[in-house]
Amino acid sequence: MLLSDIHRYPCNRSHEMGTANHPQHAAIRPAWLASHSEDVIDPGQPIVDAHHHLYDRPGIRYLFHDMLEDVGDGHDIRATVFVQARAMHRAGGPEEMKPIGETEFANGMAAMSASGMFGAARLCAGIVSGADLTLGAAARRVLEAHIAAAPARFRGIRHTAAWDADSSLLNPAYKVSEDLLATPEFRAGFGQLAPLGLSFDAWLFFHQLPRLTDLAYAFPETPIVLNHCGGILGIGPYAGAGNEVFARWKAGLRDLAACPNVMIKLGGLGMRMCGFGFDALDTPAPSARLAEAWRPWMETAIGLFGANRCMFESNFPVDKCAFSYRVGWNAMKRVCEGASREEKDDLFWRSAARFYRLGPEDLGDPAPG
Repeated sequence: MLLSDIHRYPCNRSHEMGTANHPQHAAIRPAWLASHSEDVIDPGQPIVDAHHHLYDRPGIRYLFHDMLEDVGDGHDIRATVFVQARAMHRAGGPEEMKPIGETEFANGMAAMSASGMFGAARLCAGIVSGADLTLGAAARRVLEAHIAAAPARFRGIRHTAAWDADSSLLNPAYKVSEDLLATPEFRAGFGQLAPLGLSFDAWLFFHQLPRLTDLAYAFPETPIVLNHCGGILGIGPYAGAGNEVFARWKAGLRDLAACPNVMIKLGGLGMRMCGFGFDALDTPAPSARLAEAWRPWMETAIGLFGANRCMFESNFPVDKCAFSYRVGWNAMKRVCEGASREEKDDLFWRSAARFYRLGPEDLGDPAPG
């Protein structure tokens, strides 16, 4: 069954949640995750989770209360940003307008959170949804509909561009090509973002970074944030090629960092495609082990972009196949344990709040300062 298929089933908390065998989406095993616990590191550090999803799919349901349970596990989560994942598209109407359903869904979740009935964290305070930018200028009507569906929270678009010559690494739910970001149709649609005050979340693989750099130079007024540390691959044809991947990734990231309109999200390294293998261990890795594996990548990104252009993300529930929410954030805190308080605030909340235009009302009372 394709990841794009939507199917509902009765929620069973004892169910071993998972999805189809896919490089991005490994099974979530609640009992396995619960077999390792650790204290929260620096529990007073405010956090904006810059990237998570909510959806109901074959084998996995991760909705408001599931996220709420993770967010409430000890870290000081002030707000979260919902990011496109083909959730709750409309069943009818024009094809290009179906993604508006995702914004309507996320805005409903945000309204529940904003009621204050479910704790202090503001889930889905910022919303990033999908639109087919290859519609060209006609994409503007779709973007305007997203804004109308969540005028106080809608922030931008993610149009997946992750492509590789090895088709086993691709998500079949998306139509991608090697030169997608350079096509006239895509660029005509991309050009509609800045005039509407919208940003772009970029999801692509490490060898595509030069294409994103070209796009960023062509549209310097459009805020862009690179997802998941820049699409590291460590399986399939990239298995055992870590040094080569790192060198090519670093070179691409260095050029991209020269574009002042681009920021980067640090996370997503729990995905199977990254090749760390933490989802396949007999017992979950502690945060110290995660941090040891992530540090070369994350520290390099921080060094190139600066803390004020980097933001941490959970990428839940996708990364939940490899570690719990508490352990994942502990690992990120370990990665930057030598940073100054100012740098930590940039990494954990301020960069995300600035990029997604989250105000004090989105960050709790009192808001971090």
